[in-house]
Amino acid sequence: MLDKTFRPQDVEERLYRQWEESGAFQPDPARAAAGAPSYCIVIPPPNVTGSLHMGHALNNTLQDLLIRFERMRGKDVLWQPGLDHAGIATQMIVERQMEAEGNVRRRDLGREAFLERVWKWKAESGGTIIDQLRRLGASCDWSRERFTLDEGLSKAVLKVFVELHRDGLIYRDKRLVNWHPELQTAVSDLEVENIEVKGHFWHFRYPLADGKTVRYASEFDEEGQPTAWEDRGYIIVATTRPETMLGDTAVAVNAEDERYKHLAGAFVELPLVGRRIPIVFDEHADPEQGSGAVKITPAHDFNDFEVGKRHNLPQINILTPDGKINDEAPQAYRGLDRFAARKQVVADIDALGLLDKIEDRKIMVPYDEKSKLIVIEPYLTDQWYVDAATLAKPAIEAVEKGDTKFVPKNWDKTYYEWMRNIQPWCISRQLWWGHRIPAWYAPDGEIFVAYDEAEAQAAADKHFGHKVELRRDEDVLDTWFSSALWPFSTLGWPDDTPELKRYYRTNVLVTGFDIIFFWVARMMMMGLHFMKEVPFDDVYIHALVRDERGQKMSKTKGNVIDPLKLIDEYGADALRFTLTAMAAQGRDIKLATNRVEGYRNFGTKLWNAARFCEMNECARVEGFDPKALKQNVNKWIVGEVARTAANITAEIEGYRFNEAAGSAYRFVWNVFCDWYLELIKPLLMGDDEAAKAETRATAAWVLDQILLILHPFMPFMTEELWATTAGPKRETLLITAPWPVLTSLGDEAADAEMGWVIRLISDVRSVRAEMNVPAGAKIPLMIKGASADNLARLARHKDLIVRLARLSSAEVTETVPAGALQMVLDEATVLLPIADVVDLKAETVRLKKELGKLDGEIGKIDAKLGNEKFIASAPEQVVDEQRERKADAEAARAKLTIALKMLEGAA
Repeated sequence: MLDKTFRPQDVEERLYRQWEESGAFQPDPARAAAGAPSYCIVIPPPNVTGSLHMGHALNNTLQDLLIRFERMRGKDVLWQPGLDHAGIATQMIVERQMEAEGNVRRRDLGREAFLERVWKWKAESGGTIIDQLRRLGASCDWSRERFTLDEGLSKAVLKVFVELHRDGLIYRDKRLVNWHPELQTAVSDLEVENIEVKGHFWHFRYPLADGKTVRYASEFDEEGQPTAWEDRGYIIVATTRPETMLGDTAVAVNAEDERYKHLAGAFVELPLVGRRIPIVFDEHADPEQGSGAVKITPAHDFNDFEVGKRHNLPQINILTPDGKINDEAPQAYRGLDRFAARKQVVADIDALGLLDKIEDRKIMVPYDEKSKLIVIEPYLTDQWYVDAATLAKPAIEAVEKGDTKFVPKNWDKTYYEWMRNIQPWCISRQLWWGHRIPAWYAPDGEIFVAYDEAEAQAAADKHFGHKVELRRDEDVLDTWFSSALWPFSTLGWPDDTPELKRYYRTNVLVTGFDIIFFWVARMMMMGLHFMKEVPFDDVYIHALVRDERGQKMSKTKGNVIDPLKLIDEYGADALRFTLTAMAAQGRDIKLATNRVEGYRNFGTKLWNAARFCEMNECARVEGFDPKALKQNVNKWIVGEVARTAANITAEIEGYRFNEAAGSAYRFVWNVFCDWYLELIKPLLMGDDEAAKAETRATAAWVLDQILLILHPFMPFMTEELWATTAGPKRETLLITAPWPVLTSLGDEAADAEMGWVIRLISDVRSVRAEMNVPAGAKIPLMIKGASADNLARLARHKDLIVRLARLSSAEVTETVPAGALQMVLDEATVLLPIADVVDLKAETVRLKKELGKLDGEIGKIDAKLGNEKFIASAPEQVVDEQRERKADAEAARAKLTIALKMLEGAA
């Protein structure tokens, strides 16, 4: 006997344990032996430091949906899980713990002892997110869980580094990187967040050398137009980081800028430093921006670095690794923190009379993505790099040829844009937690890259002709380096494992758009280079989960929705179905708690339908044949099931998850619960025992098909119902039951008949609602001009139509009575005399008033949407909201217009 309500907290943990202990999450050797196709997804490895957020919930819900779907379709399925060691985040956590315990720093502890401490932290606290993914229902093969620092993956990383170095694709170079002054390490672009802050543009006057001058406007009219000019012996540059001027090596102007053409070959005297630096002509300088002149600091600005390369300029780094001014600067600034130096430089420039003006402006400042407290510096340093441009060529070609497809397709443009303009990939990090770089240095700086120290020593001894002392590189590899190998390293590479042969290439990668550059592109490059094949057939890019107003979730805004709290309150199924139902391709999800509550109610609707079936003795029947039914209502519903199952299959195959969920929702709520269960009540309560038995068996069979098609979306409730609904003993858990492939089901005559009945009842219900007919009032229905077939349908289903449409009668007529509303149903006219229960004149007035309000609202919205300034300045979510409001208002107006015409026809 089913409980009155479904309580997720009572069943989720039990069912998950049952699935896992049954081996359902693991690949089935019997399927592989029988020739079943393989299906594999590698999970985007969450950080070992991470906790489940809404992006994880969406990403893993969609993966689990695909995995459960393909498992039920009989494929040999592997969902490969694992964790990323998250170099910077993990090291930061442990270092802060140590400081809190006694202000001990890692260098005080030493490398080996510190790493022992990190491994201890991982064993005790790391991997919390794995248990959270289990709560979501993720059916990964946890027996194969990998870690980017485990022995096998470390072996893969070592081989890749050594081989790429020997192929000339990994090298050491001095370039600009994003530098974290507190951690004193390079960081990736993904670990940098550009934040808009209130800042300044300081405008400095750089004196021109050798008596050169520049003409400046000296007087202006009321409209700000120059009326007089004078020659001055300086050029004006602007900066948001005044301290970097200590490392300036040029001033750039545009060759087409008439103001500066005469300065070809000229120099300026760099204030405070006294260095003579050239004026160079370069397209980086924009004549329309400020003075049109730009200070060039190649060692502290990414654009300036490129200008410096084009003009062979010196690269002068003026910062220490911890963000202080170094000995390259004049004595007065050495040792100052970069921000203290900024104030001092401005004060000294002002004292020299060279501060032209200070302009208050909002500027973008790069902060570290984790704390958002440390300003990241462009910093010139020696690092290890991958020749990404060479590796990118086959990866670009693979997408061009269609070997790997992006879904939605427009994301391939983002991929191409990145790959065709790719820069060298900085792969070294000045950390201890990670894969230590397998490079050893001789006393003269010669580098030896090898699989181990013995091999490096042998190479060095051979190179020098005698034994030399080697020093191993202190740095570790970027976390993304090991993640780039994930699709094949997790399957056992570099060993030739059965799993690697069977599951590579994988079928689909499900990920967010923000890591197309950092992860997807690099997996493509590494997979093609080492496996000679793309790592996945498809890349499905899901959207962002935002709050209900379309704002990005953030702790600072206080609008973060915790998926675990939603699971606690509404259950995992409700959250999963909500995310799936809203996961339209290319459209961000606006998530509100009431949406989750709404889909929890959907689950309740299904549970109550199952209880209705139980109370009416609807039990599964051995050997039930849906093709041998006699009752039209039952023929109709099995056809609807077949169409729905086929539609959901096609939608999931096309990664149209919201359409698949919508199809399931409509069938369960509207077709099965609202119509079929109502339509069969007379049969269940009637005296025809054969019809009753057929209907009970059909209802039970349909409920089974619902559980099958809903299982990938809502695994917990469906598995619980599968185990508790009446009928013969189940041969398998639902998780491994076969997906419904229903062919040759449906009956055109039955579909036409039940479709006509449903449309008639629906139309009457709509009219009642639109005309404010009191709920308890029963009105007559007359039908005029109907065909013989439809008159027969009316006769067969009259009692049903009268009950469900709340009618007093349903008769045939040849005349149109006064005060009757008229509707067209196929060839017939349906007449509803409502003058006795509704004041037609008052209702006409009300509808006209409502239409007037809607017209006014639509007019206001049109005015906003027609305002170019509004479209340009309003946030995207506000514009979208206005468009949605307009669409809703237009739909309401269309319905009311039809209703008004019907009323006017009845007057």
